[in-house]
Amino acid sequence: MAELSRRSLLRSTVGTGTAGALALLAAGCGVPAAYVGPADRAAPDRSARDRRLTFANWPLYIDVDERDTRRRPTLEAFEKHTGISVTYTEEINDNDEFFGKISPALMNHQPTGRDLIVISDWMCGRFVRLGWVQEMDRARQPNVARHLDPLLRAPHFDPGRKHSVPWQSGITGIAYHRRKLGREIRHTADLWKDDLRGRVTLLSGLDESFAMLMQGDGVDITRWTESDFYRMTGRIRRLVAEKHIRRFTGNDYIKDLASGDVLAAQAYSGDVIQLREDNPDIEFVVPQEGAELWAESLMIPARAEHKRNAEQLIDFYYRPEIAAELAVWVNYVCPVPAARDVLASSKDGERAALAEDPLVFPDDAMRERLAIARDITSKERPAFAKEWNGIVGL
Repeated sequence: MAELSRRSLLRSTVGTGTAGALALLAAGCGVPAAYVGPADRAAPDRSARDRRLTFANWPLYIDVDERDTRRRPTLEAFEKHTGISVTYTEEINDNDEFFGKISPALMNHQPTGRDLIVISDWMCGRFVRLGWVQEMDRARQPNVARHLDPLLRAPHFDPGRKHSVPWQSGITGIAYHRRKLGREIRHTADLWKDDLRGRVTLLSGLDESFAMLMQGDGVDITRWTESDFYRMTGRIRRLVAEKHIRRFTGNDYIKDLASGDVLAAQAYSGDVIQLREDNPDIEFVVPQEGAELWAESLMIPARAEHKRNAEQLIDFYYRPEIAAELAVWVNYVCPVPAARDVLASSKDGERAALAEDPLVFPDDAMRERLAIARDITSKERPAFAKEWNGIVGL
C-alpha cells in the first residue's frame, strides 16, 4: 500500500500559503532577479575527489528491503558498483512547499545542499524557465539515451529532456466501479451521463486535472490554447451547478471508490493497481479521446557540487534490471520499456504478471492515446488558477 500513501502527498496548491506565493512570485510575477543565467548555474564539480551525493525524493518512492525497511537495495547496489556514497532523504511532501524551501538558495546563486531532486514535471518547467537546474551530459548517460521511453523524450517544458529525466511516470485517467455502475466507461463524456449524477469526482489540482478534461473535448493537449481552457472550465462549471460532480478531491477519491459512495473518479493509474488488489471490480480506463501521460523527474539543481556523481546515479536507474526492481515496488508507469522483458523472464509469478500490466507497461493501443500536455506558462497561471480555484472552491 506504499503507493497510495506516497501519492496522497502530491498536491499542487498554487497561490495558497507561503510556498505558493513564492512560486508565483519567482515564476515571473515581479522578481526578474530570480532568473539564473547559464554562466552561473554550474559550480566547481567535486565528484572526482568527493565520492558522494545527496538525493532528495518523495516518501515511499523507492524499493526497500522487506526484512529491514531502512535498507534500499537498488541504492546499495549503486554504492557498491560505483563507490559513491548516497545520502537519501525523503523530504519532498509537496511541490510548492519544496520549491519554497530551496528557492532562497537558488535565487541567490547558492547551492541547495542537494545534488539530485525529484519533482513533478509541471514544477520542473518552472525550474527550467528560471535557470535553476543544470543541463545533463548525456554522453555520461548511455542508458538514459538508449532506454528512455520515446513518449517521454520531448516534453514541452524541456525539449530534448536536457535538464530532466523521468524517475517514474503515470497516467491520469478514469477509475470506476464496473459492477456497481453496470456499464463500461470508454469516453470522458461517459462521466456526464445521468446514472453518474452526484457519483463522480474530479481531481482538485489544476495541473493534475485539466489535460484529460480538455482531451474529452477533442483538444490536442500538446498545443492547447486559452480558448480551449475556458471552454473546458465552462463545461465543468455547468456540471457543478447541476450537482453532477459530487466534489473535487485529492487522493481521497480512493476511499470514495472503495466504499462505493462514488462510482467513477478522475484517478492516477498507480493508485488503481493497489485498489484492484482489494476490489477487482475497480477498473482504470484511458478514454478513447486520450489521457495525460506525466512524470516526476530527476533534476540536478543549479550550483550542485556533485553533478557527475548525480549523472551516474540517474544512468544506473536506467539499466533495465534496476528499473525493473523499482517498478516492482512503486507500480507506476515504468519509463524504461526494456524493464518489461526483465520482469517477463522472471520465474516469480507476480513479477512476470507485472510485465503484462498495461498500467506499468502500457500496450500499443494505450500508448497511442497518451500525450504529455503543454505546461501552463507563468503568464497564464494566475488567471487560470483563479478560474479553476473558483470552480473547485479553493
